[in-house]
Amino acid sequence: MNDFIAIENIQAVLDRKVLLPTVVMWNRLEGRPRTRNFTRALRAEIRDPLWMLCKQWQTGEFKGDDAGSPIFAKAHMATTELTQYQPGDAAVTEFDKSAPLEAIVEQRPLPYSGQQHILSLDIRLLMGRQWLKYLQSAGLSALKPQYLQHARYRIAEPDPDNRNDAFITAHPMVWQSFSAMASRAMDGANLYFYLKVDSQNHAYDGIALADAGDKAILDGLAGKFMQWYEQLFYQPSQGENDAWQPRQLEYQFAVSAPQNDAEKVMVAEEYYQGRLDWYNLDVDQDRQSLGSDNGSTVEGKTTLSFFPTAIQFEGMPHTRWWTFEEGKTNFGDIKPDTTDINKLLLMEFGLIYANDWFLVPFQLPVGAIANVEGLAVTNVFGERIWVTASGSGNDENWQRWAMYNLSIKGSENIRADTSLVLLPTVPKIQEGRPVDELWLVRDEVANMVWGIERSIPLATGRSKPGNEAGRELFSRLERILDSEIEGGLVTPEIPESSAAIRYQLMQGVPENWIPMIPVHLDNNNREIQLQRASMPRIILGDPNPPEKIKPRTVLLRQGLNDQPPQPYYLHEEEVPRAGVQITQAYQRTRWHNGQVFCWLGVKKQTGRGEGHSGLAFDRVQSTRQRLRRALRPPAE
Repeated sequence: MNDFIAIENIQAVLDRKVLLPTVVMWNRLEGRPRTRNFTRALRAEIRDPLWMLCKQWQTGEFKGDDAGSPIFAKAHMATTELTQYQPGDAAVTEFDKSAPLEAIVEQRPLPYSGQQHILSLDIRLLMGRQWLKYLQSAGLSALKPQYLQHARYRIAEPDPDNRNDAFITAHPMVWQSFSAMASRAMDGANLYFYLKVDSQNHAYDGIALADAGDKAILDGLAGKFMQWYEQLFYQPSQGENDAWQPRQLEYQFAVSAPQNDAEKVMVAEEYYQGRLDWYNLDVDQDRQSLGSDNGSTVEGKTTLSFFPTAIQFEGMPHTRWWTFEEGKTNFGDIKPDTTDINKLLLMEFGLIYANDWFLVPFQLPVGAIANVEGLAVTNVFGERIWVTASGSGNDENWQRWAMYNLSIKGSENIRADTSLVLLPTVPKIQEGRPVDELWLVRDEVANMVWGIERSIPLATGRSKPGNEAGRELFSRLERILDSEIEGGLVTPEIPESSAAIRYQLMQGVPENWIPMIPVHLDNNNREIQLQRASMPRIILGDPNPPEKIKPRTVLLRQGLNDQPPQPYYLHEEEVPRAGVQITQAYQRTRWHNGQVFCWLGVKKQTGRGEGHSGLAFDRVQSTRQRLRRALRPPAE
């Protein structure tokens, strides 16, 4: 044992400990068994609990702010529900709660036609087989050959010598699929479009019927067929409910709910992430309504009295002795970095403040907005406390902290919105392979933006890399020109020259590189925007004027399928220096009632930097190479 150390000036030592506090001694209270039976020792019995209470009172533990637990609470809730929906600048419609909000917002029309050829052959054949099944179930199988050979529903075989069919014959697997299905399968999409465009059209038009009574049967099958297809794919009706904004490359929509004899309007102006929730919405106080009064009264106020229940979760520290936590969730094994603020907050909540949270149950329907107008809590000491929302105060106060609260559009010093919106969304969505994939990159050398079609939809419904599809199409057009020259249909215009070098006006670019050139805004000489342009497809020896290379992705063909074709403009600020990547793919999810929803949606994310197309002008080339290969678009 160490010798006793005497301190001459104890006061000086104590004064020093005030500056440098430390723990120099401690006591440990534990059960110490004196017999072979550990049962009594493990009980941790207290002989004089009153003495321990007095010591707690003496040390001031009863004066702690968080010593009391709530035993009774009363809340006054104000609720309302979403009643109206507006996609972009389209007409206001009634809010539909029978479908996930992601499907309602992201839905886009399925591509059935492209550049002078059909698309989505797989869906067309699926619809055709379904119609033929309906005929067989109704005892009308004898009409099947007429539908297969009808000019409106027949799958035509592509002509290998026709330039318009080069988009099909350029790809061997696509050509094989069309040749195999020609006159053997039915195009069900054309039947659906024919019935949808006019209510006076019938499925038996152009079909010879043996019995006039079969018309009523076919009309019933046509309604059943249209209902089946519209339930199979969720898409806007004739593009009316399309919330996609091509100029901004994002979705825009607005929802509203009745509130205090007016409407609470919430807008989402930049949604493109593919995961829709409360943080995508902002309260727009400048709009009093969406412009349509449906007369709905879904507001309500409820006062609830309940007993607060402590929150419990796996892995939380247990408050009793000799009780071990759940080992499946080990908060102590989390190894966050200094920048992982979310992980640090989660650990602090789970390990320190887990027993300070209580559950206040209140059920809300899907699509509801709730606001706690008052909450009174009574603790074990009989104290009644009025609890206010943590996010209340000025909306522009940077020290205000809140979670699951909506932001208010604008920067005015107004009161924050503390309501909670429960959107009808789904936690998980299955996403297929991209049907369209478009990269927008800046080319500082050419001083323009290029739309690189990374994935191009083929006529069969599948996709192919854009550079590979472009080379196959160019080669196919070359072979068609060779056959026309050999057949004497055209005369090549290739001048003969014995010079060792030649002058080349322009160096070609890959066919999947679509230029977006800067143009001035209307009536503005300073601000610019990007306009879709075209590169010429130059095939040496072709006497026809060079064709303009048109995009093949649905995302970049905006307006080309209209009659007459419309130009496509893009806001210049939407393409940063890093570029953007846009993908369009099929989405699938299951709703709370078990119904399956499939739709075509778009996502956008940051690109991978700038790019260079290799576009060059006024070059001198050697004549040793083949003249035709000299102007062939280079590989990407």
